This record gives sequence, structure tokens and C-alpha cells, in this order.
Amino acid sequence: MENRQPKLRFPEFSGEWEKKKLGAIATITTGSTPSTLISEYYNGNKLFVSPADLQGNRYVYSTKTKLTELGFSKGRKIDKGSVVFVCIGSTIGKVGITTEDSLTNQQINSLKAKTDYSNNFIYSLLELNGQKIKLLAGVQAVPQINKTAFSNLLFHFPNISEQTKIANFLIEVDKKLTALKQKKSLLEQYKKGVMQKIFSQELRFKEDNGNDYPDWEEKKLGEVCEIAKSGGTPTSTKKEYYNGDIPFLSISDMTLQGKYLNFTSNHISELGLENSSSWLVPINSIIYSMYASVGFVAINRIPLATSQAVLNLILKKKLNLEFMYYTLVDFQKNIAQFITTGTQGNLNANSVKGFLIQIPSLTEQTKIANFLSAIDEKINHCQKQIEKTQVWKKGLLQQMFV
Repeated sequence: MENRQPKLRFPEFSGEWEKKKLGAIATITTGSTPSTLISEYYNGNKLFVSPADLQGNRYVYSTKTKLTELGFSKGRKIDKGSVVFVCIGSTIGKVGITTEDSLTNQQINSLKAKTDYSNNFIYSLLELNGQKIKLLAGVQAVPQINKTAFSNLLFHFPNISEQTKIANFLIEVDKKLTALKQKKSLLEQYKKGVMQKIFSQELRFKEDNGNDYPDWEEKKLGEVCEIAKSGGTPTSTKKEYYNGDIPFLSISDMTLQGKYLNFTSNHISELGLENSSSWLVPINSIIYSMYASVGFVAINRIPLATSQAVLNLILKKKLNLEFMYYTLVDFQKNIAQFITTGTQGNLNANSVKGFLIQIPSLTEQTKIANFLSAIDEKINHCQKQIEKTQVWKKGLLQQMFV
């Protein structure tokens, strides 16, 4: 027998929820795009919502593309407070609520709740079920849930009082998430600004006695390394070269983990290591991407091997590992001039070893590294709070809806 009551419920409510089609509880409108050939339609101040504007937040305050009053008049107006839901393309399931009268493109269906139904409740309902709805599109070149199919989707609804209570509670949860995201964003902006000042030497640290540190010295990156050597890839057709005990780094491992590398998705065998130009890079080396995510830098916390897409740097003494990490992160703004042209822009090892960098004294390096690491710890703490709150919210959604 079908369950029509949520597992988690406010105590003042009881009874079963009613099953309704989306088209019965809301007016549904498919968006349209004013002609992009007419420049007078664009660069105004009216919101034009596309999937890219839906970034996991409840409310849509701004859009990448804006319309003029003339352009706005050529589309189907969506009232302030409407729910917008992506129904076409790879991002089916993205959802938000407009904060002013808007237009949307044709990938989006908009819902305006009818009497006795809450837009904010509908938002949370669709947020919970977005991935299930996406599966209904099936496998096709351009996944799509057409307006008729979307309108016929069945969901359970309580009375308007319970809808409002649930929606208001989840709005408060979203406010907490938004505040955490904003805090993280502000810390990231602060870090970016302070790094620019540190590495341009506009901001300098002092010795403990108040004296200035010595001037920074310019050196080539290769000059501060004991070893600066790329890896290699064992022949992929030799099965015996793979699935061994040696972690084998991919660029995706780097972008997934960020600053510190603690694992790899792939492994190679001793035989694979011996029969390729790959080598075992010791822990606490600088790992620098030359292909794909060009200029991405990390520190390995485990011994690992890498492909030729990565330059591995073992630093000389009197160099602070964390300082060199931040130096190369800051240097990303300069790498365009070193990238070789081709189908995919890459760096080569000689170019990277030729990077001109500024090196302060070891004690100043350490102060800089500690300062920036402390900011990173705050950013990471914010991210963990965001993830914890998202998990908590997901659990609430699963239990508060039928």
C-alpha cells in the first residue's frame, strides 16, 4: 500500500497527503529566447534565466544575460517568485526561484503555484526529485522532459498550512547554507588579494625584532630543485603493468583533491614502473600539471608515480615546501606566455623549469606559508561546514516529503 505520510512531520499535522499532477497545482510555462540577432534586445537590466544561472541556491538574484525592456517584451514573462526548472540538456534537474519578473530560455519550464499551493514548497519538492526526473529523459543526444510529460508528473502534497511550515523551515536551512557559502567566498577573495600583495612584495613581513627581511632573490624554478622531472605512462596494452601497489596519478586526481594528494584512482605495478619513464616521487614533492589543467599544483602526501603530463619537483634545502606551493599557485597568472599552441595548449618541462620566481629568506618563506595556510584552513573549515549542512538538508528533504 502506498505511503502518503512523511517520516518526519511537524506535530500539529496529521492525515495523508494528496497525489496531484504538477500541471494541476501550478501554471507551467516553457521559456523562449528573444532573437539574438537584434542587439537592442540585450544588455539591459531585466533578468533572462538560463541553466547556467542556477547554481544550487534557492533564489535567482542575477543572470549572466540581461534583457532590455524591448527584449523582455518579446518573451513569455515569468512572475516574481516563480519556480524555474531545467527540462532540456545535461543539467536537467537544476531549480531555482525568481526574485523579480523574468524571462527564461527554452530549456526551462517555470511553475507559478495555484491557490493553496506554495512556490517554496514546490521548489524543495523538485530539488529533492531533480535527479529522478532527469532519469525520465532517458539516453538521447539531447536529454529532454517535454512540457506535457513534466506537467503530468505526480507528487504528494499536504494542505497549504503544512506546505508553508515545511517551506519556511527549509528556507531557514538554505539561509544557513548561503551564509556559509558567502563566508567561504569572502575568504577566497581575501586570500586572492593578499597573495597578490605578498608576491608583488607590496606586503612584506618583518623579522621578530622588527627589522626588515633581506631582499628577495630571482631564480629559475629549476635552480631551486634537486630534481625536476616528468613521469611516464606504462604501455596500456600490458595488463601486467597495471593494478599493482604503486599509486599512479592522473590530472583528475589533482583537480579532485586540491592542495594535498592523499590517494590516486589508478595504480601500476613494479613491472610497469620499471618498463616506463615513470618513477616513484617521494612524499612532500611539488606536483605540477603541464597538460589539461595546465598550471595546477599540489603537494603529494603519499609516494606516487605520474604520467608525462606532470612535472615532479623535489626542492633543495632552505626552501619551504608550502611557500613554493603558493609561489606556483600565484605564478598561474603568468603561464599563458609559456603554453605551446596546438589542439590542446600544454607546457613543456623546460619552460616550467625556466619560470623566473622570487625567493625570500627561509624565515620569511615560513611566515608567508604559515599565514596563507591559516587562511586555507579557514576556507577548508567553511567547506566542511557546507558539506555537513548539505548532508543534513538532504536527509531532511528525504524524510519531510512523501
